[in-house]
Amino acid sequence: MDRVIAAKVFIDVAQSNSFTVTADRLNMSRPMVTRYVAAMEDWLNTRLFHRTTRRISLTSAGEACLNDVELWLEQADKLSSLASVGKELSGLVRVTASMSFGSSQLMPAIQQFMRAHPEVRVDIDLEDNTTNLAEKSIDLALRIASNPDPSLIGKPIARCESVLVASPVYLEKAQAALGQIQEPQDLTDHDCLGYKHFERHIWHLSKFDQFESVPVDCHLTINEATAILHGTLNGAGIGMLPTYLANRFILNGELIHVLPEWKLKAMNVYALYSSRKHLSPTVRALIDHLAAYFQDNPW
Repeated sequence: MDRVIAAKVFIDVAQSNSFTVTADRLNMSRPMVTRYVAAMEDWLNTRLFHRTTRRISLTSAGEACLNDVELWLEQADKLSSLASVGKELSGLVRVTASMSFGSSQLMPAIQQFMRAHPEVRVDIDLEDNTTNLAEKSIDLALRIASNPDPSLIGKPIARCESVLVASPVYLEKAQAALGQIQEPQDLTDHDCLGYKHFERHIWHLSKFDQFESVPVDCHLTINEATAILHGTLNGAGIGMLPTYLANRFILNGELIHVLPEWKLKAMNVYALYSSRKHLSPTVRALIDHLAAYFQDNPW
């Protein structure tokens, strides 16, 4: 049996503690997973897992050799990468991103990459919750953050700025009752849309060397940026949105940039991957493509 595949199966079972979960993630039958694990145990001449009817766990010998197997697999992948230089990129790449970024920016970039490399298949998982890359066998995560998960490695591939926006209908109605929004503190009197996962809604703004932290009243909170976008378009109030969502609506007049001279904190879009496994040529090429694409196609 292929020892590289057997090593991958062993590492995955060590992470999932389940032959069934590993079978689903690696798209193979459960008996095949069992055979690969048995082959690993034969080659290493030691029992790697405790098996009961309810659970699977690493033996002390399995724990002792896990890191060495991971290092060996990394070297095997590296040799495979060297041998494949000049060959057409191929294989399946699993990518995760937020709903808003994935639908508005990632899809055209991915489609361009796949047209250039027709042997590549891509599986995209869009969710706003943080994903455990190992648990879902994710090859690449695109995350917007000021400080990315220290357990992952990667690089910034784009810059994400945010703006305060509202619809003309909302601002016209609010101006009649509250007057124009001229300073950050004026926001406290307005209806604002907030992100659900924040316990306190405080917007931090800066203008040159001035800094303001404004507590805002969010009667409507939502857990996803695209829904906040549609809330602002429908006149629900003032929302904080990434420019990759808001810019085209500002340009066509459906949204108005509120307090444009005041800036919100910018963050990076990171391409992140697990530090425990070596990047395949296809994943590395995809990262390079995304960085180049977003540089050539700013939002």
